[in-house]
Amino acid sequence: MRHFRHLKTPYLIWCVIFILVPLALIAIYAFTNAGNEVKTLNFTLNNFIRIYEPTYIRVFIKSLELGVLTTLICLLAGYPLAYIIAKCPESSQDMLIMAVTVPTWINMLLRTYAWMNLLSDNGIINGMLGLLGIDPVSMMYTNFSVLVGMVCNFMPFMIIPIHTSLRKMDYSLIEAAMDLGANPFQTFRKVVLKLSMPGVINGVVMVSLMAISSFVIPKLLGGGQYVLIGNLIEQQFVSVGDWNFGSAVSLILAVLILLAMHFMKKMDVQVAG
Repeated sequence: MRHFRHLKTPYLIWCVIFILVPLALIAIYAFTNAGNEVKTLNFTLNNFIRIYEPTYIRVFIKSLELGVLTTLICLLAGYPLAYIIAKCPESSQDMLIMAVTVPTWINMLLRTYAWMNLLSDNGIINGMLGLLGIDPVSMMYTNFSVLVGMVCNFMPFMIIPIHTSLRKMDYSLIEAAMDLGANPFQTFRKVVLKLSMPGVINGVVMVSLMAISSFVIPKLLGGGQYVLIGNLIEQQFVSVGDWNFGSAVSLILAVLILLAMHFMKKMDVQVAG
């Protein structure tokens, strides 16, 4: 038992330094107007009141719209792929999952620049269209380019948890359902889909949170005209220098993440029950 306590100590120190202390600083800045040089701490709620301004409300709405669209596309495209991988022989599944995760080994910034090269007016895709006699299509700095970048970057985080749930599923239940007269659609809806819901919930939460808080992809593929919550936070800290308002937005985003995690846990319990 004492040995176990010694093993916990480095982890607890790491959590305090890299999680609790930064969160405490964000909370202090969010509820004060001291600026980035803390001298006198004056409590205020003005940083949160500013969020109700129309400009920032539009940022939150746009972030939610793109987050929902990205999550929906990842779910509709990722679930069939995860299901196909789960139906493959055990010896092949690990290699297929590795193929899904290989893009995540590359820095997101490099992957985004690669998409800029593909989608630009003089890029590879328009070059191929030109060889077919098709006029170039303007794809950069649009909702399409931002969605493509987000979906391709976050798709593995949808596929992997769904595949994990499907892989652990007892396939004798599918055989039992079919023996009892259920057709393939009923079997999928009442057995496969229900048993894979924990993975679906985990994937939806992870993708939606990353999509809402992303700032590199909208900044590069959106040409700076798509300001999401992540871009707003970056601007306040880096460009504007308003650490207090940036901390308030960050704190709200952290609360949304905690609520989503609580909702995910609650949904897992209900599905398991």
